Amino acid sequence: MIKLIKILFTIKFGLFLLFFQTVSANEKIKIGLLVPMTGSNKQIGQSIIKAVSLAVKNIDNNSIEIYPKDTASKPNQTLKSAFELKQMGIKVVIGPVFYESLTYLDEMKDLTFLSLTNKTLDLPKNVISAGINSTSQYNTIKKFLEKNNIKKTIFLTPIREYEFEIKKGIKDSKIKIFKKYDYNTDPTKLTKQIEEITKYKIRRQNLEDEITRIRRSNEANKEKKIKNLEKRYTIGNLNFDAVVIADFDESLKSVTTSLLYTDVQPKKKYFITLNQWFDESLLNQTDIQPIYYPSINKENFDDYKIKYFNAFKEDPSYLSLLSYDLVGLVYYLSFKSDLSNLSKLFKKQNSFKGKIGIFDVKNNKINHRLNFYKIENKELIKIF
Repeated sequence: MIKLIKILFTIKFGLFLLFFQTVSANEKIKIGLLVPMTGSNKQIGQSIIKAVSLAVKNIDNNSIEIYPKDTASKPNQTLKSAFELKQMGIKVVIGPVFYESLTYLDEMKDLTFLSLTNKTLDLPKNVISAGINSTSQYNTIKKFLEKNNIKKTIFLTPIREYEFEIKKGIKDSKIKIFKKYDYNTDPTKLTKQIEEITKYKIRRQNLEDEITRIRRSNEANKEKKIKNLEKRYTIGNLNFDAVVIADFDESLKSVTTSLLYTDVQPKKKYFITLNQWFDESLLNQTDIQPIYYPSINKENFDDYKIKYFNAFKEDPSYLSLLSYDLVGLVYYLSFKSDLSNLSKLFKKQNSFKGKIGIFDVKNNKINHRLNFYKIENKELIKIF
């Protein structure tokens, strides 16, 4: 008999301490794993397999058995591998990694899939989205705005493949919107759009008009006043306090550059974006600092990275951390119910604490309680 295990588990009506029942030594917890083991994404798959093995080692219970199968990042191969897992009597599967691989999984009705995707729209009923979805991120941004009494926030959403996921996150979080805009990520069109959003030409004209007015006036020290005005780009207040940019990487930098060009300064207006996974390149972008974003718990992630590196002599991927936590989640839930009934647990409201932080489970979706960070003076600072 294995030792009794005690964990803290949150359910709808409050916090309760659960004492798990003993499990016989020959009772196995079988977990399927669907990852790309071949093809262009095989390195991601290898990282996840290593993370899962590390999680099993840290749990230190030989009742857990992991069964990896290849998806090759293709829907047909994913279905084939899922069927093989079903034939082995497996009820719960970590994976697939990518949304595109979920296409046919509704045919595997006896299996529950904990996918690493952060997309939540149009999922098969037996697929749980375990990624850092947009609702989790906007919930955290909402908390920051409310704590700082920020009333007027504009939302900039790129016209991209994840546009509707972003809009769903905004809607689900019930975040207060001052104004919202969709923008074209084409750099030749972006700046013009940002000019219109920030009323740049009007504010620029205000400056030129003021310089002309003073030049024609009899005001004292007018040359000094003109000289000071010529150092500026615009005159006129912006009618918002913060801007939330739902973008990443170079596209995010293009938007912030356009905002700077139109004389929107991050020291005067909050620049907020989505989870950047601690992108170190942002540390050197001092002109757009401070910039704020929600993300997973950095301290826990650093601790995980050390464990992973010590075990495999390489750095882990962010997705591997998700899979690491999911092994622990399945293990603990296996004490609460038979794995064949796991889908019912995911429909109820439950909460679990992992390396990422606390995540809430309800209606076949996992929402993460994220932390909030800012980058300022080349330093990453935790806000909450």
